[in-house]
Amino acid sequence: MKFYRQAEASAQAIVEAFEQGTVPKALANMFIRRKDTSPCRSWSWSNQLLVALAGYSDARGFRQWKQAGRHVKKGEKARCSILIPVTVKAETEDKATGETVEEARCIGFTSSPVFGLPQTEGKPIETDHEAENWLRSLPLHDLAKAWRLDVESYNGHESGYLGYYQPGKGIALGVKNLSTWAHELSHAADDRLGEMGRSSKPDREIVAELAGATLLECLGNDTEADRGGAWTYIMRYCQENRTKALTACNRLLERVCNVVALILDESTALAGKGA
Repeated sequence: MKFYRQAEASAQAIVEAFEQGTVPKALANMFIRRKDTSPCRSWSWSNQLLVALAGYSDARGFRQWKQAGRHVKKGEKARCSILIPVTVKAETEDKATGETVEEARCIGFTSSPVFGLPQTEGKPIETDHEAENWLRSLPLHDLAKAWRLDVESYNGHESGYLGYYQPGKGIALGVKNLSTWAHELSHAADDRLGEMGRSSKPDREIVAELAGATLLECLGNDTEADRGGAWTYIMRYCQENRTKALTACNRLLERVCNVVALILDESTALAGKGA
């Protein structure tokens, strides 16, 4: 694997900044709030994430598409299923009034298949062009597509994840934040190098976070690299232990550089093919 000298120098400079405590404050997250009228915008964030990871900006069931004036194309199969709560009616006593009231109680979940917009045909659907244009404008978006990864977004405000990488399938983003995008793309590169499946979760996350920051600095996005946010993230995976975090960063530095090198190498090769 070829090392980019710039990548190695950038990664080392970031680690040195961690050691010296000279890291800027973390950037504020701008949560994505898709603005179209798709019913899936009202779904739980976990169901929206499932849809995004399936590569869709809009997904619905058979009946929902029919209500929108569209129908699922013949032969199409659902690429994902969402979770639907199973409820039963239960009687409880209102402590304030002593009256018996009936309420719905969740006893579990079942699944329901949904179909993405490209799997349907019929009446045109309103889309959030702003969100779609932002996704297409992401640096290295073409590389993700060349790696056959779907890239989508979801309403991330109440999500437990700012972004998510599903191995070999896609990247979903819940925030308009280049550091989150670079983090998830770094996971994808680490996966392609065969490292993700044989390492611990802390190591995977430290590599992705440090590689993402390094990658953005190599691309000239120094502010978006968000060293302060990267350090906070890494410290959390090292139980807030500074010595442990610095040791982990130095131990994983070569792997970080390999991830960045792979992304830069293959994006350069891709650009050459398009010239």
